[in-house]
Amino acid sequence: MRLKFKTKNAAKMIIAMGIIGAAVFCTAVPASNPLMPASTAAAAASGSTNVSAEQKQMAIDTLNSFYKPALKGHFPGAVSGFTVGKSKHADVIQRFGQPDLKSGNFEGYTASMGSPGHSFAYKSGVLNEIRYFGTNVERQTNIGGITISMLWQQWSKPTHSTTIRSGGKTQIKVTYLRSDYKLDFIFNSKTDLDHINLTKA
Repeated sequence: MRLKFKTKNAAKMIIAMGIIGAAVFCTAVPASNPLMPASTAAAAASGSTNVSAEQKQMAIDTLNSFYKPALKGHFPGAVSGFTVGKSKHADVIQRFGQPDLKSGNFEGYTASMGSPGHSFAYKSGVLNEIRYFGTNVERQTNIGGITISMLWQQWSKPTHSTTIRSGGKTQIKVTYLRSDYKLDFIFNSKTDLDHINLTKA
């Protein structure tokens, strides 16, 4: 069941903001990510540390679930059957139906109760990029609980990292090469992971 808004136009406008940002800035999405609820974004921005040991371990488990699948161009979970550079647009539509929004090469599916949000980009009808936005509910147990220090502790030194500036916002992109593929972790701050990208290296 998808998140409900008072009007369909309001829902489309909110989704559009995130997908357009993804399409225009490629690896940078504004810190006010529309796929993240405002209360969660505010907590992350304030550096909330009310995370239990159990929630932290669940976030670590989520992080590590991306490690091996990336070697073969996959993401874990509901999108595990898709391969960047191989899967077709029709494959995604068959699995998830029509997207919530289309903008440029990106098509987005918003997070629903307990299910993470994803965006897909295509080139000539072939899957070119997958973006993982995490869940809105219990966010600290998945993407919302992943920090830069946790990433380094679990995965060691990244291949490289850089600063992204877009729309007056500054983000940190931490990149790991995984065989023929590249995982980019896009952070709004050292403790606020916005989303994860998977592309061909």
